[in-house]
This record gives sequence, structure tokens and C-alpha cells, in this order.
Amino acid sequence: MSEFATRATLDRIAVVVAEPTGAHEAGQSGPRQSIDRGFGLPTGLYVTTIALYLGFLAVMTSAFANPSLALPMTVIVFLVTAAFAVPAIWVRMRPENTQKAASYGNFRSRGIETGSGHLDSRSAAVQVLIMPLLIFFWGVSVAVIAALT
Repeated sequence: MSEFATRATLDRIAVVVAEPTGAHEAGQSGPRQSIDRGFGLPTGLYVTTIALYLGFLAVMTSAFANPSLALPMTVIVFLVTAAFAVPAIWVRMRPENTQKAASYGNFRSRGIETGSGHLDSRSAAVQVLIMPLLIFFWGVSVAVIAALT
């Protein structure tokens, strides 16, 4: 809950410290170059995720083949692809960035640190892939139901 604090109260309880030493004092300029933009997950998990989403779209397109769906499906495929391509480009956008995507072996042996604690590789893969898998199987179920009715 927030509470109004007067300037006098803040001056009484605040601790004033010197300005932190940063990159400017060390002779460096610009942002840090070793930023991990890959979230510590191997590329294979991202590829599997996009394959499942595109597989869902392929199942829907083949089950409900209709010329009037060509444009919407093309737009959706483009958006899903862009949703994964733009972050992939973002990870590689600076050549001097020393951070690389985690290898599968490294991911398997170390797991990943999440906001709720450490997860082993199997649990992390389940968390990443559960929604795309459910969406894909939902699409297959809808296609089977449509084919049987």
C-alpha cells in the first residue's frame, strides 16, 4: 500500500551515497556487450515451438480447405513466423555480443533459472512446449471431429 511521505520524512530516512562507478569512468562507452538475449534456452526448443504452431495452422488449412481462407492463413503464418524471427534476429543483432544461445547439452546438464526457482531441463522443456502441444492436438481433434461429422 502506498503512503504519502513528505520531503522532511524522506530526508530523515534516506541514505545518500556517492554516484556508482559505471562504464563511463572505466573508459567504456555505450551499453554492455554481453547481454543474454536468448533466455538460456536452446534453439531446438524455439524451433519445436514454431513447428507446432505452424503444424496447427497446416492442420487447420488442410481440414478446412477453402479459397477464402488463403489470405487469412497466409497472414497468420507470416505473423507466427515473425513472432519467432524477430527475437532470433534480436539475439544476433550485435556481432560483438559474446553471448550465444545455450547448447542442448549445456541446457540438459544445468537446467535453467526461472522466476520461480531452478528447473531441470525436462521441466523447463515441458513448461515451454505444453501450450504449443495442446494447441496442435486441439487442432487435430477439431479436424477429426469435422471429418467425422
